[in-house]
Amino acid sequence: MTTTLPDLSPHAAVLIRLVAAVGDDDLSRPTPCADTSVAALLDHVHGFAVGLRSAAQKAARDVAPHASAESLPEDWRARIPRELQGLVAAWAEPAAWRGSTRARLAELPAERMGMVALTEVLVHGWDLAVATGRPFEVDDAAAQQCLDHALWFAAAVPEGRDTIYGPVVPVPDGAPVLDRLLGLTGRDPAWTPPA
Repeated sequence: MTTTLPDLSPHAAVLIRLVAAVGDDDLSRPTPCADTSVAALLDHVHGFAVGLRSAAQKAARDVAPHASAESLPEDWRARIPRELQGLVAAWAEPAAWRGSTRARLAELPAERMGMVALTEVLVHGWDLAVATGRPFEVDDAAAQQCLDHALWFAAAVPEGRDTIYGPVVPVPDGAPVLDRLLGLTGRDPAWTPPA
């Protein structure tokens, strides 16, 4: 792993802005995640923010294993940004990155769990942006960190990889780093909402 701890804050800020822009008419839209509406994606964002914040604090907390539109909290517009800010604050603590910790899927070295958090924020930010027709920009260095992590995770925890990601979408080796990350995590970088 790197000696410089990844900073989740700029990527969470992007995701928070995207959440704030979601209108009621967006909630039923499809996303790049198979059989997942925007509302279900928001429920997942809420769940991983809670679960991975707890992992940073070494206090594993069970969250719903499957996102669903029906489980989206009524106060999601206020709650999701608050939980994402809590996630950022928890992983900003150097102690969060030391030792090992547990989330729903597995026990991992804490530095790897922190990369799970960054990857979730970044990839689901892209999901939400393309599902709602909004622009998405990402720092290539952060995308590369997430790609490196996703490659490690696929090799080290293959059963976990198959549980949390869809089937790999082939992407050319020379494609932009974000496209390679998306393909590895089961997304078609060219996905657009159905007309």
